[in-house]
Amino acid sequence: MNKRLQSWATAALLAGTLAAPLTAAEPASPPAAPDSEWRLHGNDVGEQRHSTLRQINSDNVDKLGLAWSFDMYTRRGVEATPLMVDGTLYVSGSWSMVYALDARTGALKWFYNPEVDRAFLAKGCCDAVNRGVAYADGRVYVGTYDGRLVALDAGDGSVLWDVQTTDREKSYTITGAPRIAGDLVVIGNGGAELGVRGYVTAYELETGKQAWRFYTVPGNPADGFESPALEKVADTWTGEWWQWGGGGTVWDAMVYDPELGLLYIGVGNGSPWNHKLRSPGGGDNLFLTSIVAVKAATGDYVWHYQTTPGETWDYTATQHMILADLELDGKPRKVLMQAPKNGFFYVLDRVSGELLAADPYAITTWASHVDLETGRPVETPDARLFDGENVSLPSNAGAHNWHPMSYHPGTGLVYIPAMQIPIKYLEPSNERDRKPGQGYWNVGFDRIANVPPNLPNLNEVLDETYKGRLLAWDPLKGELRWASDWGRVGGGGVLSTAGNLVFQGSGEAQLLAYDATSGEVLWSHDTQTLAMAAPITYAIDGEQYLAVAVGFGGGAAAEAGPILHHRQIPNLSRVLVYKLGGKATLPPVPERDRELPKPAPVTASVETLEHGKVIYQRHCSYCHGDGMRTGGLTPDLRYSGPAVHEQWQEIVREGLLAARGMISFAPYVDQASAEAIRQYVLLEANRLYQRQQEARDNTP
Repeated sequence: MNKRLQSWATAALLAGTLAAPLTAAEPASPPAAPDSEWRLHGNDVGEQRHSTLRQINSDNVDKLGLAWSFDMYTRRGVEATPLMVDGTLYVSGSWSMVYALDARTGALKWFYNPEVDRAFLAKGCCDAVNRGVAYADGRVYVGTYDGRLVALDAGDGSVLWDVQTTDREKSYTITGAPRIAGDLVVIGNGGAELGVRGYVTAYELETGKQAWRFYTVPGNPADGFESPALEKVADTWTGEWWQWGGGGTVWDAMVYDPELGLLYIGVGNGSPWNHKLRSPGGGDNLFLTSIVAVKAATGDYVWHYQTTPGETWDYTATQHMILADLELDGKPRKVLMQAPKNGFFYVLDRVSGELLAADPYAITTWASHVDLETGRPVETPDARLFDGENVSLPSNAGAHNWHPMSYHPGTGLVYIPAMQIPIKYLEPSNERDRKPGQGYWNVGFDRIANVPPNLPNLNEVLDETYKGRLLAWDPLKGELRWASDWGRVGGGGVLSTAGNLVFQGSGEAQLLAYDATSGEVLWSHDTQTLAMAAPITYAIDGEQYLAVAVGFGGGAAAEAGPILHHRQIPNLSRVLVYKLGGKATLPPVPERDRELPKPAPVTASVETLEHGKVIYQRHCSYCHGDGMRTGGLTPDLRYSGPAVHEQWQEIVREGLLAARGMISFAPYVDQASAEAIRQYVLLEANRLYQRQQEARDNTP
């Protein structure tokens, strides 16, 4: 680690003077808070996720207690930012379900179930999550996992209109929150890992009529181009990229500037990830991993900035974007700030797209720095060495993922939920993986490199290697002001308040309150599960509340199984709401018996077991975890009982469990390969059983 990065780990400098600081002369009891709602995804139009409420502050946050909780009706991941409008809390859960709750008491007012076909689970990369709803003019808008945009009556939850925004025959899903842009509602989609072409669509608020659509990557030139911009950017692509889909899905971040009339779009990774396969002759591949500004009323292109030209690591630019007015070099500038996956923090002029700053907020082995003259990263010599041994940082998980950050105007700091997860990429070793359409997933790399080693202390190694922490970043100086201690991966989104507080869920299933200026932990509460989503705050009748939607899941619970599987984090999908003096309690966490019954013996040859391992990693590991180490959300196949093994072919190749998300893999897995996977499952199950027996025998 270089000296600058070492200094970051210990930095704890004050961030300046807060506006109107609290003084000892104030009354002992907290003053009444002005009534305040949370109407937009990021609270204000700039999505700064900062609240001016200060009844809960650094002097009394230790008196914060649970006011009420509400149990959702599903047990998958929860990533939603709630909205609070006119005394009602609107929050979405997994499978795009929407709950309207009394913001004072938690009483259910109405519930909406879009009835998404569970078979769609296999068409997405990262769980059937939903990051929130939008609100405008008495309507609640939600994007559904199966690609619809639905408008609901905010009063009773009745459906006002329902439009299909995607081709249901392709692997499109929606997990992001819609955004309101003037008299339009805008939604993107996901699916780049599964071979789709990205775009954003705007619809009229009242009718659901399509107003415009903006494609983020060019399609087949033989079909013509949808806009002059796409015809121009097609020159940055080579080969037959459209056969792979191209990618560029806008699966999360968008932000609307009503003053400029611009909508800013954060564009995702390529399909496939591997640049050599997607665009064999090279090229920057616009608008992948770019921030694109379009006219909100028409969808016409205005400007773009690409964070990672020739993207090949899954370094999306779909992470949270913040709009703010900052003074740079003595001049006021309207800026856009983002900390995308690639590890650099960007400050752009949001009027022109000019790059103002780009500084590393994490270890970046792929690039040494960003050249401010050209705006391009300077790649390291081994940046694109994918031999299964070279370690890349950040990984495809990113130095910062979808978890929202926050900008505090008083401290001038941006609070970033960051993580460190190394990865080893490996070029495809099988010719099949060098061609499009060879599986539901095909990122163009060989996942064998990600099988965790068979180490007796693997859990300790993973906890030490894969880490997360909260960063307090100074966007003007491009440096860290303070950072929380390294902890387990899993830190959630962030909220800052004028009470000199920063709230975030930790990887230890705790909701934490930090001192915004120093980073000192002032309060914590056991949430019993991960709080991945960002908290919000609001005030009713002079009382301030803190709300967060919790529930373990998302992409980490499936694909990042080796990191999380041993931690036994339960999925308890809930809404938790706090206030000063709150006295409510949560029920005990259900006990989980993970004792593995003795598995059936392995009967296959070494060659068959190795084949099963390869096929498993190619098709199964995205949901069931590398090396069968799932995070707990999807079944750990090592615990499969006799009934599952007896029906193995029907499950894998005939879609027996399609209603639960396990669709047929017959197009990609023949009968012999399915049996090889089963034998590999038995091999790993017997290894786990042996370890459990040895641990039991060695227990005093």
